Amino acid sequence: MALNPQYEDIGKGFVQQYYALFDNPVQRANVINFYSTTDSFMTFEGLQIQGAPKIMEKLSSLTFQKITRVITAVDSQPMFDGGVLINVLGRLQCDEDPPHAYSQIFVLKPMGGTFFCAHDIFRLNIHNSV
Repeated sequence: MALNPQYEDIGKGFVQQYYALFDNPVQRANVINFYSTTDSFMTFEGLQIQGAPKIMEKLSSLTFQKITRVITAVDSQPMFDGGVLINVLGRLQCDEDPPHAYSQIFVLKPMGGTFFCAHDIFRLNIHNSV
């Protein structure tokens, strides 16, 4: 497979779709459709999770209702298998908590004529410095 020349558009489009669903509490459960039942991995604040059912179990356990998100940058790179590597930087505020910087990395893998999210790493950019 070759490098996908549309990697930038694919990355930006995915991020837009993903956060539109995730940030809406009524639609949040639909993000399961981005993940594979067995072949997707998520690291959420250091917790390693595999498979769409377990990923959704984690996401469903989050207690906030309202998310205000500002995306600072979406950087994408093509992968040699036709996939797309995406790095998102931004700030988010959940309910009435103070806003925090965050980073999220996605790896999209081709599947037929579409993509699935094979890897998802989310981390608030909070540093424990002494």
